[in-house]
This record gives sequence, structure tokens and C-alpha cells, in this order.
Amino acid sequence: MSDELTFDVSPPARSGECLRLSPLVRRVVANNAGPITFTGTCSYIVGNGHVAIIDPGPDLPEHVDALLHAVRGETVTHILVTHTHKDHSPAARAVKAATGATLVGCGMHRSARALALGEVNLLETSSDKEYAPDWEMTDDDAIAGRGWTLGAIATPGHMANHLAFALPEEASLFSGDHVMAWSTSVVAPPDGAMSDYMASLDKLRGRDEEIYWPGHGGPVRDPQRFVRALVHHRRQREISILNRLAVGDTTIPTIVAAIYQGLKPALVNAAGLSVFAHLEDLVMRGAVMTDGVPSLDSHYTLA
Repeated sequence: MSDELTFDVSPPARSGECLRLSPLVRRVVANNAGPITFTGTCSYIVGNGHVAIIDPGPDLPEHVDALLHAVRGETVTHILVTHTHKDHSPAARAVKAATGATLVGCGMHRSARALALGEVNLLETSSDKEYAPDWEMTDDDAIAGRGWTLGAIATPGHMANHLAFALPEEASLFSGDHVMAWSTSVVAPPDGAMSDYMASLDKLRGRDEEIYWPGHGGPVRDPQRFVRALVHHRRQREISILNRLAVGDTTIPTIVAAIYQGLKPALVNAAGLSVFAHLEDLVMRGAVMTDGVPSLDSHYTLA
């Protein structure tokens, strides 16, 4: 089977609309479209009658209203959160206040590593520092409701606290921002780490879910092939970075300009952070050198 990575950029639904995806799963898309969020954050409702909500999304009153309208007449037993970016977790507080549901899922915000001396976290404002679950789920923890089970799978990389949730009754997986059909995920130190991200991809390759429901965009179909293609894509990106170092590029901006030709300006910073994540990993593995601690401003050379 081919390892070529192809993306599905068709819009999943209109924002605010509750769409039935399967006997157990419904989706409401938030009105927070952007270059990183695609058409908006996907919030999922699991079950019928007694339900769970996965990733209630950003702190937008109209999105909270749409979610609550979608579950009118039902009991929300649990709210689950995959990770603490502000497009995924803040609405949990309003939904919990309105429903009395138990808030579970990822732990409080944390980074993959401490900030280096003088380092500034460019994504600091994108993190939800107020999120506090009633129960932090870890690998293999599970909750259950009427006719459904949701099991936690630790998938750090995009963020250190990232979880995915398996729904065995439908052989499906809620993959958050770890695997998405519309684009690759941003892996940005210090909150994320490329070594963790690749290990989490390998972890999912060992599973047998038949469809993924991601945090943005439409479903990932044939997920084993797609995850294998993602791994191949990241390894090819690593080779491209090493090749640029071999011809004399030493900084992240010059590497980004060479290997992301035609990239939309709004995505240049995200590309730089992903290149940084690759370089940080390559330095840790001894393939690349830099003076001092790797940073966005460092000069890099082959080891």
C-alpha cells in the first residue's frame, strides 16, 4: 500500500449544525475557522440519552449554546478533553456548569520540557491554564455510559498532555489534534516534542480502529495507512532538513524557506516551530549540533 500522504480538505459541516455521524456519534463544529483550526473545532457527542461530550471547544457562547441545544432532553454524564489548547478545552467550564457533568480527560496544562534560559514560549497564549479536570485520565483508563465506552490513550507530541479516546463499540478513535485528515499537526516545543509525537504515531499503528474522528476536519478513513503515511512524511521532512544542513543552511528561517516553498504566510511560524521540533530531536539523537541549548534562533550544523 502507498505511503503517499494525501489530505481531505472538504469542509465537515456548517458551524453550529449537529450532524449524526454514526449510531453513537454526533458532531458540532465551532465557528472558529483559521489557518490552524481549518473550518473550526469539532466537538463530539457520544451516546444517546445519556451522553458524553468530547472537546467542547473554544469559549464561544454560540458554540456552547449549539452543544446544549444538541443534547436537549438528554443527560450529559461526562465531558472529555483531549488537550488544553484554547480551541478545545475552555468551553468545558460552561458546559459543566450547565449540565453538572463530570469533567475528565487530559491533565492540567503542562509542557514537554522546561523553558531554556531566555526562551519565550510563542504559543503561551494558546494554552488553557484554567482547565482543571475532576479526574485526570491516563493510559488505559476508561469511562462508560449506556451503550458506550471511552478509553484513554496517551498520545503526547502535539502537546505533552494529549489524549485520544477509543470507542470500541464502533471501532473508532477520537484523535484530537494528533492525527487529522485535513493537515499534519503542529508540533511546537516546548509544549510539544517530536520524539513523543513519533512514538505516539507508532503506538496508534499497533491499534485496529477503523475510523478516526479528529479535532478539526473530516474523518480519517483507513487510519492505519494514513498513520503510516504520516510517519513516512515526518521522516522525509527530517531528511529534507538534514539535506539543507548539508548544503550550508544553518538557521530555521532559511530551512523553512527552502523546504516549504509556496507556503501561505499565515503558516510560516507554524512551519518554523515544526522544523525546530525536528532539529531539537535530531540534536538529542546526536545527528545535528548547535551551540548551547537548541532554540529558534540557534545555528545548526550536521554532527
